[in-house]
Amino acid sequence: MEGCSRAPGEMTTPLASAVRSGGKDALSKVLSRFIPSVAKSELIADHAKGTYVWTVDGQKHLDMACGIGTMSTGHCHPAVVKAIQEQAPQMIHAQQNIFAAAVPQVELLERLRDIVPTELTRYFFCNSGSEAVDNAVKIARAHTGKQNIISFENSFHGRTYGAMALTNSKVYYRQGFGPLMPGTPVAPYPYCLQCKVRQAAPNGDSWYSLAPSIDDYDRRICCNGPQEALNWMLKQQTAPGDTAAIIVEPILGEGGFLTPPPNFFPTLRELCDKHGMLLIIDEVQSGVGRTGKWWGHQHFPGAEADIMLFAKGIASGFPFAGLVTKEHLGRGMDPGTMGGTYGGSVLGCAAACATLDAIQDEKMLDNARERGKQLVQGLLKFTEKYPIIDIRGRGLMVAAEFGGKDGSLSAEYGVASAVTKACGKRNMILLTAGARETIRFLPPLNVKKEEIEEALQILGEALADVFGK
Repeated sequence: MEGCSRAPGEMTTPLASAVRSGGKDALSKVLSRFIPSVAKSELIADHAKGTYVWTVDGQKHLDMACGIGTMSTGHCHPAVVKAIQEQAPQMIHAQQNIFAAAVPQVELLERLRDIVPTELTRYFFCNSGSEAVDNAVKIARAHTGKQNIISFENSFHGRTYGAMALTNSKVYYRQGFGPLMPGTPVAPYPYCLQCKVRQAAPNGDSWYSLAPSIDDYDRRICCNGPQEALNWMLKQQTAPGDTAAIIVEPILGEGGFLTPPPNFFPTLRELCDKHGMLLIIDEVQSGVGRTGKWWGHQHFPGAEADIMLFAKGIASGFPFAGLVTKEHLGRGMDPGTMGGTYGGSVLGCAAACATLDAIQDEKMLDNARERGKQLVQGLLKFTEKYPIIDIRGRGLMVAAEFGGKDGSLSAEYGVASAVTKACGKRNMILLTAGARETIRFLPPLNVKKEEIEEALQILGEALADVFGK
């Protein structure tokens, strides 16, 4: 296979050979060598191409997760593979605190300048979304001289100690690891589907349609409860004089692909400007074309970042991440206060350049919008038979939330996992999202129409298994 140093299925060690022929016993030996706190399936990947992954048992799997959205151009896109191959003989590592830059870094800066909002001009490169979050916190605290960082319910910002303290999507990301970084108050996030005000209103159902990402986003009405709560938080829990920044995902990723109502980002921007706080927009999962625009926040009027984070899809699966800030925010911090051994990897920069070129040259933003519409329309058809109570997201960042079989807004525990497992039995990789019962789709931006049809076919069979025909 192009880009691989061995033929698909070729084994190079006794354990690897045993995995291919030894079944469960060999799998148990492999799993026994990993820390068990890393959740894993029983699949052992062998090779991949486009929207498919082949496991060592020869099975072909339709990948609707794509490394939690990292494989933006699909597995082993030829241009990305070629860029890495051509860069490796030139230079593998140019440590960012030693050199002013390396050629691939300069190339990437030029490409990013063309797609990043013009008010953002200063870059820092690192390895992961969590690292980007941690460094954004450092910049915000250093620039403002204040310490507290407000995050939101259902948010996910990473697993390192700083990022973990800002993560609130599920308790198991934080349980047992305290004490966490202090100064991280949590604000309510608009969850319009589950809003008690909407449910209690006589015309509450008319406030929220099943698929607002398609038809009526601008007409959505919000009770403004979360926005008001944020104002009160600044009076009761974290004084503006103590609050450095607000961090928010434009579309909540791990938290269930929640999208904000139209007045949400203008409120955040107004509060930050009023109180001298920074607005950090976390585009780790929603950025780099995932939503049909280069950046997820570009769907929402009034969403202007002081610091924007990116990772995942930026380099088609190669470990690479970073942040970009407004011009004045990099001042006042001494050289050496930021860095990292592997940050700004030249191989990562080469992969990122090839990724951005491929997205543009192959019109993947257009494809993300079209295939996203196709996916949403297919999911809407399932609502006639099954308790899907919400479809949300943008582009190829699409989620479906389940309700109860009795028509309630709370599904039975484990329904979403049961659906993903039923899909897995039919060789489709699909993920859950959030604390509520939600499934999410993150296929490559160049996924084909036929592959979306295949995914919907498999999902329909899985839903019939879980809910009955």
